Amino acid sequence: MSLLVKASKAGPTIVDVTPASAGWRYVGFRAHRLAPGERTSISMPGRELCIVVLSGRVDVRAGSNEWRDLGDRASVFDDRPPWALYLPDGAGVELVARTAAEIGVASAPGGGRLPPRVIDPATMKRSVRGTGSNTRYVCDILPETEAAEHLLVVEVRTPSGHSSSYPPHKHDTDAAPRETQLEETYYHRLNPGQGFAFQRVYTDDRSLDESLAVEDRDVVMVPRGYHPVVVPHGYESYYLNVMAGPRRVWHFHNDPAHEWMLKR
Repeated sequence: MSLLVKASKAGPTIVDVTPASAGWRYVGFRAHRLAPGERTSISMPGRELCIVVLSGRVDVRAGSNEWRDLGDRASVFDDRPPWALYLPDGAGVELVARTAAEIGVASAPGGGRLPPRVIDPATMKRSVRGTGSNTRYVCDILPETEAAEHLLVVEVRTPSGHSSSYPPHKHDTDAAPRETQLEETYYHRLNPGQGFAFQRVYTDDRSLDESLAVEDRDVVMVPRGYHPVVVPHGYESYYLNVMAGPRRVWHFHNDPAHEWMLKR
C-alpha cells in the first residue's frame, strides 16, 4: 500500500484517512473545501476531534453547542495562526461555511471526558525551527501541554528551496523518554498551487523506503520511520501534522547518519 493519498480534485471532501484505510490504530484525518453557504456533516462517535479552520470562516454545531464565525485567514500561507476547535466526541457535528473555506479535521480515540473548547490563535505558540536552508516556521495548534486524550496537531510553513522535518527523525518506538510511538499524517499545501515537494519515509533497515512526489492537498501517511520533506526552488510549502499514539508525548529520535549537522 502506498503511503501517498492523492487529493480529490472535486467535491467537498479533499482527502479522508481513517485508521482502517491507513492500517493503524489512532490517527484519522479529513480535509474539506466548502463554498459559501455549503454544509458538511461529521459523524465520528467515540473519537475526539480537532477542527482546524485552514482558511475562510465557518460556523460549527455539535449537539447543543454552537460556535459562530470561526476563522480569519485567507490562506494557510498567511503569517498568522489558525482558529481551531477541540471536540471530545465527534458524533453529530455540522459545519457551515460563511465564506469559501478549507477545513482540516484531525481525529483520534476519545472518551468524551474533556469539555469542548475553541482554541484561540492568540494562545498558540509559534516558533522558528532550524537554520539556513533548514529554517521553517512552526505553530503548535494542539500540543501536549494542552488538554486532549491522544491528539497532537501542529502546522509548519517551509520557505522555497528549504528542507523540513530535517534532519530526518522518527517516533515509532515506545521507549519514553527517549522516543515515543506516534502515527502521523502530513497534509501538504503548495504555493503556487501547481507546485510539488518531495517526502521520503524510510526505516533504518530499509524494510520501508518510499520517496514520494507530493502535490497540493495530498496526504502522506507515516506509520513508522524517518520522514523528511524537501521543497523545490520557487514553491513554498505548508503542512498540517496530526499525531497520535499510546502516549500523548512527542519524543523523537534523529537518524544518526544525519545528526552531525546539528553539532556544527
